[in-house]
Formats: sequence, C-alpha cells, structure tokens
Amino acid sequence: MQPMKKVADSEGEVLKCIQYCDINPSGHLFGGSLMAWMDEIAGVVAIRHAGKMVTTAAVDDLQFKKSVSLGDILVLRARVTSVGNTSMEVRVDVYREEPSTGLRYVVNRAYFTEVCVDEEGRPTKVPYGLELDGPCEQAEWEAAQKRKELRKARRQEGF
Repeated sequence: MQPMKKVADSEGEVLKCIQYCDINPSGHLFGGSLMAWMDEIAGVVAIRHAGKMVTTAAVDDLQFKKSVSLGDILVLRARVTSVGNTSMEVRVDVYREEPSTGLRYVVNRAYFTEVCVDEEGRPTKVPYGLELDGPCEQAEWEAAQKRKELRKARRQEGF
C-alpha cells in the first residue's frame, strides 16, 4: 500500500508587499511577476508533498479578478488537490489583504500540474498518495480529475 500524506502536510502561504519593481507601465502589478510567484509556491508545495524535485507541466484557469497596486499586501496560499502516478495538482489562491481590517479579497486562482522528476529530469512516481479529509478536499479531488480529462481532450484537439 502506498504511504499517504494529508493536504495540510504540505500546504503553504507566502506574503508579498508590492514594490516599484513589481509594477507595470499602467501602475498595477505586472501579471508575469504574479504568475512567477504562483509557480514558485506551487512547486514548493509539490516538493513538500513528494519529497522530490518537480517541474511545472501545465497551468489551468489562471484568471485575474482584481488589480493590485503599489504597496498592496498579497497573500498566496497553495495546497495539493490531487495526486496521480507521476504528477500532482496544486491549487494556488491569491488574495489582496486590507491592512486596516485584515479582510482578504480574491485576486487570482490557478491550478498547477507539477510532475515529479528524477535527477535526470525524467518523470518518476510520486511516492505519496493524498489522504483526503472531509467533503471539501473530496470535491477538490473530483474537480481535479475533471480538469485532467479536459487537459487530455484539449491536447488531443491540438490546443
């Protein structure tokens, strides 16, 4: 039987304060910076789960919902939603936090497919399965399976 890890065992959170170097010509956060930060936390969470190196294979549903400005505080939260043979899906949520109230507003969300790799960069088996705790984690797992099928269908269609 495959050893298991819980979602909580590898989840992560990063805080960022938006600085001048993060701003685009329109005065808002450069989307490429946000995407890089999301990719980084997704990879770290996947490494924590697998205990091995990973590489990003796909990003799904990357949607910018709110703009971010100079001085804003961002919170990036990530967790594993499913584990396959050689890959894991990691959900990354990004929030803008209001300093005066602590309230968080959704900025972005995306699902990253991270592939476990060996020393030569070849795909290798993820050593740990994912133990689901409750209906929310079960729903995330089921949605991840649907996204996996959609990715497969899109590849077959040439996307």
